[in-house]
Amino acid sequence: AYGSLVLMALLPIFFGALRSVSCAKSKNSSEMPETITSRDAARFPIVASCTLLGLYLFFKIFSQEYINLLLSMYFFVLGILALSHTISPMMNRFFPANFPNKQYQLLFTQGSGESKEEIVNYEFDTKDLVCLALSSVVGVWYLLRKHWIANNLFGLAFSLNGVELLHLNNVSTGCILLGGLFIYDVFWVFGTNVMVTVAKSFEAPIKLVFPQDLLEKGLEADNFAMLGLGDIVIPDLRSMGSAPFPYSLKKNTHTYFYTSFVAYIFGLGLTIFIMHIFKHAQPALLYLVPACIGFPLLVALAKGEVTEMFSYESSAEILPHTPRLTHFPTVSGSPASLADSMQQKLSCPRRRRQQSPSAM
Repeated sequence: AYGSLVLMALLPIFFGALRSVSCAKSKNSSEMPETITSRDAARFPIVASCTLLGLYLFFKIFSQEYINLLLSMYFFVLGILALSHTISPMMNRFFPANFPNKQYQLLFTQGSGESKEEIVNYEFDTKDLVCLALSSVVGVWYLLRKHWIANNLFGLAFSLNGVELLHLNNVSTGCILLGGLFIYDVFWVFGTNVMVTVAKSFEAPIKLVFPQDLLEKGLEADNFAMLGLGDIVIPDLRSMGSAPFPYSLKKNTHTYFYTSFVAYIFGLGLTIFIMHIFKHAQPALLYLVPACIGFPLLVALAKGEVTEMFSYESSAEILPHTPRLTHFPTVSGSPASLADSMQQKLSCPRRRRQQSPSAM
């Protein structure tokens, strides 16, 4: 069970950081993705604490059944969109060359004439409708059964979308973010029972789970080990801040990429070991933060690049922009139509998404 959780957590970590490295080398984008600034990083633990405490009070005051019903419907819609976006590139390989792929556009505007403002511009094609239909099957399965496999499919989709959507502009911002969340995680797990209560009561795909009694009960197992999505996305944002760093120095090396990856494996493995020994839920960031900050810092210290690391800004190395994530969830059938759509959407409002980390 623990090994399966580690493998699932490494999927978005690996592919997100790998994409970050390749994008830093190419430098061929024309617009920045959503970037977490130092001010955002400092406020994030406060916002997360208020959200967590609010959920805890809701579960104490109102019926847990009705709250989870409302949350299930909300994550049902988000999960279908996220999973459809995730599987779309993979599913395109299975369509035959003569597949009748038609283009569609859902446009919603405000005003008329020269004052007309574009609110929603949702582009998709027939292939995207097929992916949406397959994702809807998973969504109905999750809504009716709350099965752990459906939960994990949605959880992985949320993690991959979160990694793709958010970006740290420098290593210092990553240290501020992880430092604040380190205190947040330790306090709410060890100082109170709020985190554990919410994690056990919250029936939504905000965590990866794997049954410890799989061999005894099969797919109907019900004794789960869990890992919050925040413990995947947040440390990976730190990796995405440091992974492209060597290319800013014109050094074609993967040193910091592999270092951050190994640091995450070590921190998560240590979390699982301590949890297994003491039989108590552990704040994963208690072990992930020192590892994800300490390992790359030791490498930079050995290479004499500490100053360069903390002065590095990634604004010059613009990462690819994905209009369907930073504006509205647009799925395009071809790179050419995606590029044309991007130019037409520069006036669209942006949305930011934040993951609330939860304990193991």
